Amino acid sequence: MSPIPPFVVELRELVGQRQLWLPAVTAVVLHEGQVLLTRRADNGRWAPITGLLDPGEHPAVGAVREAEEEASVVVRADRLAATGVTPVITHANGDLAVYLDLTFACSWVSGEAAVGDDENLEVAWWPLDALPPMEAYLLERIEAAASGETAARFLS
Repeated sequence: MSPIPPFVVELRELVGQRQLWLPAVTAVVLHEGQVLLTRRADNGRWAPITGLLDPGEHPAVGAVREAEEEASVVVRADRLAATGVTPVITHANGDLAVYLDLTFACSWVSGEAAVGDDENLEVAWWPLDALPPMEAYLLERIEAAASGETAARFLS
């Protein structure tokens, strides 16, 4: 499976490398004091499960789908934990994008965590109090999901 969804490939044919505004989700999968992380193939860094929403896809459904595709696990999206917007991201191929992120606190339901696609090199459970180095905005998403709060946070 290509890391670039077909609808983005089609958009890129029309707009080239210009900045796109794209809806995305983060699935922070929690289980017994741990969080499921993936080590990304594009930069080798650890991150929670992330991905683009398909056109018309409900965000919670997208978070569940991404967890199954990327980490081979079935999860339940429990609540919207945070919303935020990334800075402009320049991808390795020069494409520009800004992502509207909807972060969901998710519970592990079943499945053995394993790499499920070519977007990741490794999948592992990490204790919430001993996370690997990662971008600050990703740590904010994990903290929001693990907080137990009932209202979504608005991250900037």
